[in-house]
Amino acid sequence: MAENYNLTGLSDAEAKEFHSIFMPSMYGWFTLVVMAHVLTHLRFPWI
Repeated sequence: MAENYNLTGLSDAEAKEFHSIFMPSMYGWFTLVVMAHVLTHLRFPWI
């Protein structure tokens, strides 16, 4: 049976695997960014 490919060129299984890696990485990056902003604000308050 042939795999169905989306516009990205990934099969459904490949897309799910990519998504399972991408989402935790994105959440980790956002957490790091928010922590950096909070620490910067505590050190150099701008308001």
